[in-house]
Amino acid sequence: MERTIRSAEPTDFTSILDLNSESVAFLSPLGPERLRHLHGQAAYHKVIEAGGWVAAFLLAFREGADYDSPNYTWFSKRYDSFLYIDRAVVHRSHRRKGYGAALYDDLILFASGAGIDVLTCEIDISPPNPGSLLFHEGYGFRGVGTQWLHGGGKRVSLREKLIAAAPGE
Repeated sequence: MERTIRSAEPTDFTSILDLNSESVAFLSPLGPERLRHLHGQAAYHKVIEAGGWVAAFLLAFREGADYDSPNYTWFSKRYDSFLYIDRAVVHRSHRRKGYGAALYDDLILFASGAGIDVLTCEIDISPPNPGSLLFHEGYGFRGVGTQWLHGGGKRVSLREKLIAAAPGE
C-alpha cells in the first residue's frame, strides 16, 4: 500500500484524535480545541496517509512554544534549543511496517535542515512501554533524566538525540 508523508491539516483532526484515543494509555488525552491549539504551536505536525486515510501522525514543538506539558517544560528549563517530540502514533493495523521510522526519518531531516541539533522526547517507564523504549534506543535516544507524573502514577524517562546539521550548513 502506498503511503505519503504530508503536513497535517485541520481536515485530518478527526483521524488524529481517533489515533490519539487509541493510544491514550501512553499519551495525554486530546480534544478538538487542544489539538487546534497544539497544531498552531507545532514546528512539525505531519501525517502518513495510506489508502486514503490517516494511518499515523507525529507532533513536535520547538523551544518557546505555548505548551504546558510537564515533559516539554522539563526540557524548556534545561535546553536553549530543541525539538520536542510530543506524540507519535501509528494505527494498530500499520504497526511494525516502518511508519514510525518513516516519520522519525522525516523529522530528523526537518530538524537537520532547520539547524536544530537535539531532539527530545519521553518514554513511559512505569508503567513501562517497552516497544517505545526499543524504538527510541534504536534511533540513538539516550536518557537525560526522569520524572514522576500524575501524582506519582506514571514515571517517564526524558531522552535526547543529538543530530548533525544538514550538509552545507
